[in-house]
Amino acid sequence: MTSAPSLRVGSHDRPPPPATPSGAPGPFGRLGAWSATHARTVFLLWVIVVAVLGAFAPKVESALSGAGWQANGSQSVAVRQIAQQHFGGNASSAIQIVVHADKPVSDPAVQHVIGQAESMARADSRVAAVVSPQPGATISPDGHTAVILAGAKADPNEMVRAADDLKGPLSHLSGHGVTVHATGASVLWSDFNKANHNAMMHSEMLSWPVTMIILVLAFGSLVAAGLPLLLTMAGLGASAGSLVLLTHLTPVSIWAMNFAMMFALALGIDYALFMVMRFRGARMGRTRSTLDAVVETMDTAGKAVALSGATVLVSLSAVMLVPSPAFRSMAGGIMLAVTFVLAATLTLLPALLAKLGHRIDAVSLPWAKAGEHRSPRFAAWGERLWRRPVAYGAAALFVLLALAAPVIGLRTAMPSIDVLPNGASARAGYAAVQHAFGPGAPGTLQIAVPTAAAGQAANVAQHTPGVATVLPPQAATDHSGWSMIQAVPKVDPSDPALSETVHTLRADLPHGSLVGGASVENLDLQHVLTSKTPLVIGVVLGLGFLLLLIALQAPLIAALGTAASLLSTGAAFGTARLIFQDGHGAGLLGFTSQGFLDGWAPVFFFAMIFAIAMDYTVFLLASAKEHYERSRNAKDAMVGAMAHSGRVIFAAAAVMVAVFFTFATSGPLPPKEMGIVLGVAVLLDAALVRLILLPVLLRLTGHAAWWSPAWLRRILPSVRFSHG
Repeated sequence: MTSAPSLRVGSHDRPPPPATPSGAPGPFGRLGAWSATHARTVFLLWVIVVAVLGAFAPKVESALSGAGWQANGSQSVAVRQIAQQHFGGNASSAIQIVVHADKPVSDPAVQHVIGQAESMARADSRVAAVVSPQPGATISPDGHTAVILAGAKADPNEMVRAADDLKGPLSHLSGHGVTVHATGASVLWSDFNKANHNAMMHSEMLSWPVTMIILVLAFGSLVAAGLPLLLTMAGLGASAGSLVLLTHLTPVSIWAMNFAMMFALALGIDYALFMVMRFRGARMGRTRSTLDAVVETMDTAGKAVALSGATVLVSLSAVMLVPSPAFRSMAGGIMLAVTFVLAATLTLLPALLAKLGHRIDAVSLPWAKAGEHRSPRFAAWGERLWRRPVAYGAAALFVLLALAAPVIGLRTAMPSIDVLPNGASARAGYAAVQHAFGPGAPGTLQIAVPTAAAGQAANVAQHTPGVATVLPPQAATDHSGWSMIQAVPKVDPSDPALSETVHTLRADLPHGSLVGGASVENLDLQHVLTSKTPLVIGVVLGLGFLLLLIALQAPLIAALGTAASLLSTGAAFGTARLIFQDGHGAGLLGFTSQGFLDGWAPVFFFAMIFAIAMDYTVFLLASAKEHYERSRNAKDAMVGAMAHSGRVIFAAAAVMVAVFFTFATSGPLPPKEMGIVLGVAVLLDAALVRLILLPVLLRLTGHAAWWSPAWLRRILPSVRFSHG
């Protein structure tokens, strides 16, 4: 094969004119020049921003919330609000204190412990009414287990904080044949957040040494390797403080900070790699000044970084379509971190580069080639792909499709109690309740019904096949017109059969009845996630394509670049199904399969994977477009892009894979899922999609990849990636 397929360009569809000549920098070049010539001002502004916002950062652990995993507008949320307002806080967010004793609970010694537990609960201002154990309801048939109900007076987030404070002192009441455990949804989220936060922090600490080694190898200089960490610290300090301030407007999930930290580190490294490599190339073998090198870097790499950041923000903004506070605040937290890291990359980094100049190569490794921008190895790889595109492209495509095939049978559900550590309070209390009251007791359903129809509703619930026990209706004491019915299902809350029971109740109960409870909140959230997933995926793909189209001015390669991201995403979820649903490798990774993937994975992880994948896509295609604008040669565009961006993509992906795979070594299951799904996605995307398949597509499409009709060029803003 001697030539690439081409598209004949007529007089009305000519390629765009050459790039802006040297001496007339574009807007990003002018921003770089301003930052370089006003370095002191830039440094001072960033010191002020980080100092002011960073002052709030130490409060991030206590200020951020632990709940928010709900479907706003659902029946279950409405039931929780009714229960909190009209039934003494006996809502899904109430805290249950489980007392189990070798002796009957009527024994004076056990009663003393129960009294102490009730006193502790009453002393907390976030607890409403405290209901003592009741025979026939919250005292087990064998008389050895009792449940104290500490009603929810505060919102779900404050009740999680109450659980944080109460579960330890309550467990200290255990002894002499009596065990005391706090359980319920608020305690579950308290234990869940703590276990996962600790695991994520532990994994991040493990990833730092590996990250530093890869950075030093990639940059070849200790000074240059420190720049990504500076950007990350500036972005994290500012975003952490911003999240604390944001909590005054709306609750923010504690997970927002965890994910923000990951993305700030990952993107800070990506952006710094791309910028520093380009800066070195701009200086190498030339007599140009450092200022000119900064301007060129910003006009080329800076523009690509800005587009990449915009793509990441757009991808994550689609998660806002899910009506769940936890999801929205997690996406918002990542977007804040990305915004600050992007701002630091486009202002602080040019100022630092201007100040460092040739000193950026200080403390270099012996074998490092200072200033080397074009990689001979990746140039040779590009030449090889150019010579044999079909063979390499078909092999990469086969592997991706084979790994993606299992995604067809992927099942999702909200996590079971088994994701908590064995010693967690919520898990111990959950097991005690199940043993004493039956398998469905921890997932007791709450039915809010108008008092006039309470009898009919209780009768319907009693005759529903999936319901084991129905307690008599309880009318609200404030004469609100509501009654509450407690219905104990026959199955464990994580059993798929519970969903059918809830569906039947909602269909058969009298008009105006609402079915809720902690387990139903999970079902409603899962339903919303499942229903919103196609919309989120569609919006992410559509907006991603639009941004690439604006940047590249070429519809064919913009569509191919967007579609290629689906392959690595599908392969990652196919791998996740084999591991977490089918249990392959469970022993090696140290977990027990739930038989499904956690329900938030498709929506949230898809947005994260697509954002990262498009990050690499932008780097590769922006470099290819830059070469094409200069030479109008399809081969130069493809091989040149590989030579100039391949090493950056490889090094950045290596850092991300190392970071993500450390989470696979953590104890709790959710961080394992995140680490495996994201790590596999980045590995496959960098190795097979960006470094093989996408270059092959550039080879096969040739000039057609960069063709654009005249009418489209008139509509789109003019964007160039070449300089001089």
